[in-house]
Amino acid sequence: MDGRVRRRGLDAQGYIAREGSLAKVPPAFRPLVAAARTRVADVFGARLDSAYLYGSVPRGTARPGRSDLDLLLVLRDEPTEADRADARLLDGALDRDFDQIDGAGTLLVSRGQALSDLERHDLGWFLACLCTPLLGADLAVHLPRYRPDSLLARETNGDLALLLPGWRERVREAGDREEALRPLVRGMSRRLVRTGFTLVMPRWNGWTSDLREMAEAFGTYHPERAPQMREAALLGYEPRGDLAVLRAYTDDLGPWLAGEYARVHGVKAPRP
Repeated sequence: MDGRVRRRGLDAQGYIAREGSLAKVPPAFRPLVAAARTRVADVFGARLDSAYLYGSVPRGTARPGRSDLDLLLVLRDEPTEADRADARLLDGALDRDFDQIDGAGTLLVSRGQALSDLERHDLGWFLACLCTPLLGADLAVHLPRYRPDSLLARETNGDLALLLPGWRERVREAGDREEALRPLVRGMSRRLVRTGFTLVMPRWNGWTSDLREMAEAFGTYHPERAPQMREAALLGYEPRGDLAVLRAYTDDLGPWLAGEYARVHGVKAPRP
């Protein structure tokens, strides 16, 4: 570990340290990363400004056959529908060709969006602190350093209330089909744990991407909700298609967390 990085994901000056690196990629995933680098360049060519890995693969915690591959591609211009179609084909091919992963997902953004003032403490922070450079010049050099403060908390996760109506609709559409409910449990569990963590992040004074550690940090300050958050952390890693869990998220934990978040940090700046 870099000697400048200390406990709780901060460097010696108290800024959030970049959490991943290509050196941390587990050996089993290195052929996949090499293929992703080549294929991204082949597919997007001159349209690409820079490409990044994020998630468990560059953090070194990926599990063969269980983890997914997460890519962030920054294009020179606004992504088009053709770009999104190309990204879906890329994801499908990587998932098909590499048994090491259980799915691939590619986010597309423009350089202008990534460096905009509006996204400075959301997408910009994500790129600078949670993403590992894979191709092109690293845009993090154009972004500030970040502390685990209330502004960062507000701009990263201060929009939970806006998500809840859509969550409820997706639960209704899924019905009682276990195969449809499982990915909802996984996604909502992860979002709630991360939101719970950033609610208390300024007091905890650090950063982690480990869901269990996030839940424990949250429980330190909200012991009455700690069992719910610990269960959500477990389900974020090992989801089950449980309708009762989703209803508890949309009708209890989610609304409470959204209200508490707005009270403590305010509401995220509106996006177009």
